Amino acid sequence: MRKFVAYTLATGLTAVALLATVNCGDTQVAASTTANGDAVKRGEYLVSVVGCGDCHTPLNMGPQGPEPDMTRFLSGHPEPVGALPPAAAQGPWLWAGAATNTAFAGPWGTSYAANLTPDRNTGLGIWDEKMFVTAIRTGRHMGTSRPIMPPMPWPAIRNASDDDLKAIYAYLKSIKPIANHVPDVQPPAAPVATN
Repeated sequence: MRKFVAYTLATGLTAVALLATVNCGDTQVAASTTANGDAVKRGEYLVSVVGCGDCHTPLNMGPQGPEPDMTRFLSGHPEPVGALPPAAAQGPWLWAGAATNTAFAGPWGTSYAANLTPDRNTGLGIWDEKMFVTAIRTGRHMGTSRPIMPPMPWPAIRNASDDDLKAIYAYLKSIKPIANHVPDVQPPAAPVATN
């Protein structure tokens, strides 16, 4: 009888320990999910107040004028529009923007708003959090390559906290992926010769 009671007690304690472990695990998973959900929500807020969609969501002409094409939310310069002819900056017109508000020409050349959706082939799908934060901090595409070109305000955004940049990244990874290949930056146009 003693063996049976000892066995039952040991089995019961093991079951309690297992339940406690499972419950702690569920709590950790729930806390992690909640924390990630909070980061995504914070990122959504930051993306809206920083105005990422102003350049990374193409504009269409609507009945009241230009309006964002929300079917292409944060997908960058529309692939069907393609690369634009180089523009030379002259006189008071030091830069110009396309009607989509996703392509810009100036002394730096022609730059295009990047695809910020998590599409693996044309957007941020292969970027990790460290790469994203480094890109914003250094002004280098993917954190290491070519400079991020105007008018992207990375010199201001780099002042955000690590937590805020990570929240922006979490939000961008949560939105709908859109396949949209954006043209590469083009060098500046040659100056027009005058007689």
